[in-house]
Amino acid sequence: MKYAYVYVLDTMADWELGLVIAELNSGQYFKNRGSRLPVKTVGASKRPITTKGGMTVVPDVTVDEITLKTAAILLLPGADRWNDPEHAPIVETAKQLLHAGGNVAAICGATAALANAGLLDKRKHTSNSLDYLTMFCPTYKGAAFYQDEQIVVDGNLITTSAAGSLLLAREVIALLDLFKKDTLEAWYRYFQTGDGRYFYTMMETMQEQEG
Repeated sequence: MKYAYVYVLDTMADWELGLVIAELNSGQYFKNRGSRLPVKTVGASKRPITTKGGMTVVPDVTVDEITLKTAAILLLPGADRWNDPEHAPIVETAKQLLHAGGNVAAICGATAALANAGLLDKRKHTSNSLDYLTMFCPTYKGAAFYQDEQIVVDGNLITTSAAGSLLLAREVIALLDLFKKDTLEAWYRYFQTGDGRYFYTMMETMQEQEG
C-alpha cells in the first residue's frame, strides 16, 4: 500500500496542504475511479500537535515508519517551528527519499528546512523569495539554482511559496499521474477562477472516462 505522508508539527500552516490532501485521500477525480491515495499524518512522535489554525492533530505514524516502498509522496507544510531539533529526522528522511527517487513536496517554511540541510544547493527550486532563504538559512548555497517562480518542479522535488497551495496540489497530482490531463486542467481552472464553467467541464471529463 502506498501513502501520501504529511508531516505535522506545531504551528503548521494547516491550509497550505488542504487541497492536495483532500484530493489524494478522497480520490474523487482520479482517472482510476474508485481508487484513492490514503493520507497518513507523520509526527516526530505520537504526541498531538496544534496547527496554526488551532486544530489538534494526532500523528498516525512516526518518522521511522516511512519507507520508500510505502511513500507515494512526502508532503512538508510551512510552520514556525522547523528549526526545532526534533524535526531533523524528517528532513533526513526527505533527503533519503529524494536520493532514492522518492517524491517530496515542500511549501513555505518547509523549503527553508530543506535549504538549511543543503538539499536545495544543487536542485532547481523556489521559496517565498531568495532573500527569505538567504536570511533564514545561513548554510544555504543554492542561490544559483533558485528560480523566481511561484512553483518549481525539479524531477521528484516540488517547491513552492506560501501562496502556492493550489499550484502545489496541481503539480503533486500531475507528478503522481492521478487525474486525466483535461480533468486536472479543468479542476485547476475552477479553483483558480471560481468560474462554474470549469466545474462542468471537469464533470464532463469524468463522464468521458466512464464512457
